[in-house]
Amino acid sequence: MEIPSLQGLASEQGLMTMERRLKRSSDHEALRIGVPREVANEERRVALTPTGASTLVANGHEVYVEQGAGRQAHFQDDEYMEAGAELMDGPGDLYGHCDLIVKVGPPGDDELGYLQERQLLISALNLGGTTPDFLKHLMDHRITGVGFEFIRDPDGTFPLIRMMHEITGSMAIQVAGRYLESNAGGKGVMLGGISGVPPATVVILGAGVVGEWAARTALGYGAHVIVLDTELGQLRTLEHYLDRRVTTAMASEQYIRQAVRSADVVIGAMMSDGQRSPMLVTEDMVAEMTAGGVVVDAVMDQGGCIETSRPTTHSKPIFRRHDIIHYCVPNMPSNAARTASYALTHVLVPYLIRIGEAGSINEALWRDEGLRNGTYVYRQHLTKKSLATMFGMSHRDIELLIASGI
Repeated sequence: MEIPSLQGLASEQGLMTMERRLKRSSDHEALRIGVPREVANEERRVALTPTGASTLVANGHEVYVEQGAGRQAHFQDDEYMEAGAELMDGPGDLYGHCDLIVKVGPPGDDELGYLQERQLLISALNLGGTTPDFLKHLMDHRITGVGFEFIRDPDGTFPLIRMMHEITGSMAIQVAGRYLESNAGGKGVMLGGISGVPPATVVILGAGVVGEWAARTALGYGAHVIVLDTELGQLRTLEHYLDRRVTTAMASEQYIRQAVRSADVVIGAMMSDGQRSPMLVTEDMVAEMTAGGVVVDAVMDQGGCIETSRPTTHSKPIFRRHDIIHYCVPNMPSNAARTASYALTHVLVPYLIRIGEAGSINEALWRDEGLRNGTYVYRQHLTKKSLATMFGMSHRDIELLIASGI
């Protein structure tokens, strides 16, 4: 439950600090920024909150929001109007009026026709659903595409992805606690236990960001937490961050089998950059769990790391196999739409301001390494080698393209 006096205040103040009008350079460009309503199945987030819109307007930009864009995250149209944004009746008007589109998911087939020549598109790319035809459409329209998955700052972090992974890790434990309850078909165990009754055992596969935040949340409930990973360095780092309150082990077949057999909850959080998640838990391991246990495969968007997993949806989130409840929703942050929308806004707004300060997207990409790393299509060229390899397409180096002025 959201507590307005705490959560709302913290979120609003975090963005309000950016609302101070910045000193403009002579190159400053007033951007027309469009925020469409997400139409992908069960996507409830919005890329820009009203407070984020207010920040951009205070910095001299124009913000246009499609009616109802924030409704599923409980941001109302009048909040956007009070923030200085202008409401648009539909996507056709919105796309046609703006030179920069910012959204959560990539444009679907029905939305591609709205894109305009030379627009700047900032959104997730969602590698699992990307096609060569989608990329070619952007290139044919000389669109510059920046993907959330690729925005990497000079310190090596992926700020947007990290925020979503933090939410995913925390939600994985909330979900597990709910499905452990008797009325949900679970074994009727509390994560934290009570006096004289031991807590639940939570086994987390992966010590990355998703695993870290799952561990933090499980410890907060009072659970007994075991984390396994194939990288000893990541386990050491996690132990340091969590003050050795977790039990760690190398993710060998022997340790995984022992841990899963004793688990009330198994969280799949093992990821591999740019590749499918490694399959660590076999079906026979799941079959050895006690009936009524819960599996949450939190990396289904990368294929999952538990053999019995298969993608589920927010409307039908679970299935049972070997009398174990499986929750395998790929887009978990969408179910915390308000929190996730604030997180997206906190990261995106400074980038949008820097684009306006640069005076052109070409100059912005040259100045800002994060945006440059995030660009996968620039004008008529594919600029990500990984995508070129995936689809057998040619690519050009983004820095050479910018320097040449193409």
